[in-house]
Amino acid sequence: MDRLTEARGLLAPRRAVVALAAGLGVTAGLALTAMGVRHLLHAFRAGHPEPKLVRVAEISRLFIYPVKSCKGIALTEVEVEELGMKKGPLRDRHWLIVDEKWNMITGRVEPTLVLVTISNENGYLCLNAPEMEELRVPLKLPKSNLVKMCRVWGCDIEGRDCGDEAAHWISTYLKNSKAFRLVCYEPSMKPRYPKEKAPLFRDKDKTVYNDTSSCMMMSEATVEDFNTKLEKKVKMENYRPVVVVKDCRPYAEDTWKGLQIGTAKLYRTMSCTRCIFTTVDPDTGIIDRKEPLGTLKRYRQCDPAEKHIYSTVPVFGSHYGIDKPGVIRVGDPVYMIVEQ
Repeated sequence: MDRLTEARGLLAPRRAVVALAAGLGVTAGLALTAMGVRHLLHAFRAGHPEPKLVRVAEISRLFIYPVKSCKGIALTEVEVEELGMKKGPLRDRHWLIVDEKWNMITGRVEPTLVLVTISNENGYLCLNAPEMEELRVPLKLPKSNLVKMCRVWGCDIEGRDCGDEAAHWISTYLKNSKAFRLVCYEPSMKPRYPKEKAPLFRDKDKTVYNDTSSCMMMSEATVEDFNTKLEKKVKMENYRPVVVVKDCRPYAEDTWKGLQIGTAKLYRTMSCTRCIFTTVDPDTGIIDRKEPLGTLKRYRQCDPAEKHIYSTVPVFGSHYGIDKPGVIRVGDPVYMIVEQ
């Protein structure tokens, strides 16, 4: 039923009440009209109850990773948009390092990327790394810079080349014989749709250079619990979430569906699969290739009923789609939306 038809249906009882009131006189008619409207509104609300909000956690940390695989930026507030989190001109995973064939390069093959710090100043994206001079890339790139089709997890997505100076800086830092380049996603470009690779996502879910989704959430309790199974504890930064919550039980983020946080609404789509990137030390850039991934494989397998989705890849943390843009702050309560 479309909205117009539904509205006409709701107005019909009110018209009947008004017509009856007209035949009974002004005083009685007004009383009957008011009574009829009250009953009408009560019936409408009874058929469409407001969802219940249940507090389940609190926001403890927020991150964005403007350049994929580089160090994250810890924030106290983020704007939530269709394509993920942003703070000022810096958007999560909107810059990407590629090789000569325009395939993505990540910390899985170049682990020292996690030591590259990102900031912005006076209209420039600033990259700093050990033993390197600062690289400054214009946030607004010249239209003369080429736009190339890049490959991210088997999907094609555009990126505007950030220029030869950026390419030389990255290639020099990584000390690799390959020639790397930096590209940037722009609003006019077509995003990626996770549903094309992971059917649990919705048609409306979008992302850019992220692995899977624009919002990956983890709880402090989850990492603390899992660390009890490791000889050498690892940090939250090993798992690279954008939203971190506290005051909940371990793995609670896997059980929620719709969430209201600040003025934003999120919706859980699927668990986050884990790979060798979790074994890169975020403080040293050294890749272990064993832990915590080995222990994740033993303790964090999916439910047998979901093997057709995740196979034998361990899962840790949850992906959330963006249902309503808004603002999220550290300290915000996290409410689960319960439909009544």
